Amino acid sequence: MSTSALSLISHPLCPFVQRAAIVLLEKGIPFTRIDVDLSAKPAWFLAMSPTSKVPLLKIHDHNGTHKVLFESMAICEYLEETQAGAPLHPGDPLVRAQHRAWIEFGSATLADAWGYLNAKDSTAAGMKAVAFRDKLDRLEDALGTGPYFGGDQFSMVDAVFAPVFRYFEGLAPEKNAAIFEGMPKIGAWRYSLAVRPSVIAAAPSDYAALFHAHLQRYDSWLAP
Repeated sequence: MSTSALSLISHPLCPFVQRAAIVLLEKGIPFTRIDVDLSAKPAWFLAMSPTSKVPLLKIHDHNGTHKVLFESMAICEYLEETQAGAPLHPGDPLVRAQHRAWIEFGSATLADAWGYLNAKDSTAAGMKAVAFRDKLDRLEDALGTGPYFGGDQFSMVDAVFAPVFRYFEGLAPEKNAAIFEGMPKIGAWRYSLAVRPSVIAAAPSDYAALFHAHLQRYDSWLAP
C-alpha cells in the first residue's frame, strides 16, 4: 500500500476525472483535488501533462519529489494495484479480462453519448442516437441481475460507466427519456450507480448546473 500523498488534477465536468475520483473514494484514499481551467491551461499544467488533458495524478514522495500519471485508466489501475480497500477487478483472470474489454467499450459509449448530447438540433441528435442506442442495447444484453455490472460487487466497469450516465441526470425528460426506453436493466443499473456515495462525491455538487451551462454555451439541442 502506498503512503504517498496524492493530488488529482481535475476539471469539474470531465468524466475521465470522475473515473479516477470514484476509485480514490471507493478505496478510501485521502487526496487533494485541483481544478484546472481547460480554456486557459496554466503553464505548470501543460508542463505536467503530455496530452494537455485531465486527469493527472500527482504522487508526492516523502523526500519532497513527485511523479505524475496521466490517462484515467492508467491512474485507476495504479490505484487498484497499490492501495488497500475492496478490489475493483474480479479475481478470476478470464472475468477480469472481460471486464477490461467492457471498460474499453465504456470509452466508446462515452464518445457516442457526447456526440448525442452536443448535437445542435433534433435531426443531428437522432443520427447520433443510433450509435449510442446500439451501445446501450449491447449493455442491456450483457447485464445480469445487478445491482452492478458484475452483480453484487461494485467494479471498475461501474466506475467507468457512472460518469456516462451522470450526463443525463437533470435533463428535460421529454428530450432524455426516449434514449433509454425499453432498457429496464440499464435503468436499474443507472439508479444503483447514481446513489452510490463514491459516484455522488466524484463530481461537484453543482455539476448539473455546470453541465447545463456547457450545453447552452455550445448551443446543444438539449440546452434548457
